Amino acid sequence: MDKERIILGIDPGTTIMGYGLIKVEKKQMKFLQLNELILKKYTDPYIKLKLIFERTIELIETYKPDEIAIEAPFFGKNVQSMLKLGRAQGVAMAAGLSREIPVTEYSPKKIKMAITGNGNASKEQVARMLQSLLKLKSLPDNLDSTDGLAAAVCHFYNANKPQKEKSYSGWAAFVQQNPNKVK
Repeated sequence: MDKERIILGIDPGTTIMGYGLIKVEKKQMKFLQLNELILKKYTDPYIKLKLIFERTIELIETYKPDEIAIEAPFFGKNVQSMLKLGRAQGVAMAAGLSREIPVTEYSPKKIKMAITGNGNASKEQVARMLQSLLKLKSLPDNLDSTDGLAAAVCHFYNANKPQKEKSYSGWAAFVQQNPNKVK
């Protein structure tokens, strides 16, 4: 007998943080919510991080997710962008870990592959496939929220497969798996 569970998916960003939630009942996905936290109007990077943390905690308190799936920052040429994305991802992870919710990160390619079967799919292709899979009536203007939802769906599809992505069940697990990040 499979336990009902809720998965929160997050696409971290310092301009827009997208998120989506699904409920898993009897091995079937049910759409709960997708939305985004718009951070464009804030200039202070620390305020943005605080807002990401607070919104993630608010989502946890409202929906009580059993697991969090988060998109890992992609490796680009702009080091500053990667640093900002890493910080956004870190505070979202910290929010989940502070509530003892297991966090798993997936690469953008792995998420796209899980949803469309093509690791190089566009955001639009991912969004349209999610619309079909979850019977969404419409898609949002910004696709950051569908990227967050895609992380949750990817986690659902990978739930019974051996973990290759990084997964943390709490602070102790994070520290144990990342000894080089602890001084």
